[in-house]
Amino acid sequence: MTVISRVDNASLNLAFQNTSPAPVPSASGQKRRHGDFDTFTAALDYAAEGSAGFNIYSGRGVLLEALPYAALREQAREMALRLLALGLKPGDRVGLIAESDGDFARIFFGCQYAGLVATPMPLPVAFGGREAYVATIRGMIESSDASALVVPDVIGGWTDEIVAGFDLKFGGNPAQLASLPAPMRPLPAVKPEALSYLQFSSGSTRFPKGVCVTQKSGMANARSIARDGLQVREDGDRCVSWLPLYHDMGLVGFFLTPMTCQLTVDLLPTREFARRPHVWLELISRNRGTISYSPSFGYELCARRSGSGDIDLSCWRIAGIGGDMIRPHILEDFGERFASVGFDQRAFVASYGMAEATLAISFAPLGSGIQTDTVDLRRLESEGVAISANDPSLSLRTFMLCGRVLPGHEMEVRGPDGSALPERTVGAIYVRGPSLMSGYFRLPVETAEALSADGWLNTGDLGYMKDGQIVVTGRAKDLIIINGRNIWPQDLEWCAETEIETLRSRDVAVFSIEEDDREKVVALVQCRATTADAREELRDRVASLFRRLHGVDVNVVLVPPHSLPQTSSGKLTRAKAKTMLLSGAFDPRDETADAA
Repeated sequence: MTVISRVDNASLNLAFQNTSPAPVPSASGQKRRHGDFDTFTAALDYAAEGSAGFNIYSGRGVLLEALPYAALREQAREMALRLLALGLKPGDRVGLIAESDGDFARIFFGCQYAGLVATPMPLPVAFGGREAYVATIRGMIESSDASALVVPDVIGGWTDEIVAGFDLKFGGNPAQLASLPAPMRPLPAVKPEALSYLQFSSGSTRFPKGVCVTQKSGMANARSIARDGLQVREDGDRCVSWLPLYHDMGLVGFFLTPMTCQLTVDLLPTREFARRPHVWLELISRNRGTISYSPSFGYELCARRSGSGDIDLSCWRIAGIGGDMIRPHILEDFGERFASVGFDQRAFVASYGMAEATLAISFAPLGSGIQTDTVDLRRLESEGVAISANDPSLSLRTFMLCGRVLPGHEMEVRGPDGSALPERTVGAIYVRGPSLMSGYFRLPVETAEALSADGWLNTGDLGYMKDGQIVVTGRAKDLIIINGRNIWPQDLEWCAETEIETLRSRDVAVFSIEEDDREKVVALVQCRATTADAREELRDRVASLFRRLHGVDVNVVLVPPHSLPQTSSGKLTRAKAKTMLLSGAFDPRDETADAA
């Protein structure tokens, strides 16, 4: 195994780094093509004929590197020669711990030109310490049977621990990889059916599953996103993103797709977003960005924190929302907060997707803003039907409409017997089309469970159709069934976080456990109160709120701030929270009987 120790000067970028960069412009100077290529390499070959590219920024909004697609193509092809010179063969997997920088771009596309399978892996943003993170990465190396691993300098000191015991052809940082020889040789032909990359879903932790994305399926989704979802314009569009490149929304939505339609992208580091969320908005304003996405919590952070005073957001035509269950009130708060600086709430675009479909499955209509459906929650829970209601005396639930399925794809909501259900009836969401994964890497049983012989993917989500648009109600595995009622945990979580002023989003995790042969509902609540009286008051308020508004008894367990587990993309993971509770990870002094 070639494992190179960290060098003192590891903080330097590759030798390609421009020391005084001027930003890559928005205009590409070429005819716009909306991803109509067979492979990502063919798309980059075309994009390299223009002047668009990536701009890499620090967390404070300082331009670190300008990387036009023309330079990226040249450097990626040189990187491909280095990778092949290591003895890697087409089809081998190359693990890339994904920092949002030029090094990642060079190595990812170097893998594409070399016929290697890029395998992005997460940074330690949402893991419970070094030990848990290292175990997760090692699991991904094992699951993907990676032959090489590139570790960014920010965690370079952990490299030896990560790669120990693996027979890798390379394990080191990007600068060390760039220093290796690149002898000339013919690069392999890249075929549409070949694997492009493995995408570990955001929930992949102990038993990671790598989603197999071929050149063909990846390009099909990029084409649909650019042409049908975002409707990229001939001139004037520009992307801005802080989303992680190890997650499908960042990798496909704001790394691959823009390149396939010759758009410039301004990239901010994911790991610094939570500290300075306003930099995202400032960059949109400064560079006149028109397309940018975030999960709900990104909009919430911006609306809650100070900053972003002298900005103009009138340029932002697509403010996408996805990556988790969408919370309408958060978007409303954001829209109201930034209306005075030009933000138009009609720019909000809800969408639905997942890594198993490369990324996107549906988009709400552009220019219409958030479209919601308010229904009778009790009938939804007891009968599985979404009956429109606005009577304040009823328990109500408001959902986001996430648009129609992309052209060339199909979507059905099915009942337990597999038959398609009528509109406004909740069932399992299935999709089919050219963007779907070929399967989970070397996991035939799991692949067969998710993909039918005739190409339908069981998304694992529940929802219903309304006027041809999909409404997602939650994950099937998270559904709680109590006395014949279907209870969605996010209903309780959002209720507490909205009604109780001391709670924030992602402060509450609700799930059920078996106790004495019956289902018991538990809520873990992150508590910042320091006195016993204040803690007891919070327990009482949460339990009383659930009983009063939802008619369910819940055992409330207070846990310390920042202790609820999240996925690598920042989503709450209820399954891990449940495991932590059952394993005694939380202080038993925080546990109480049902509060009155």
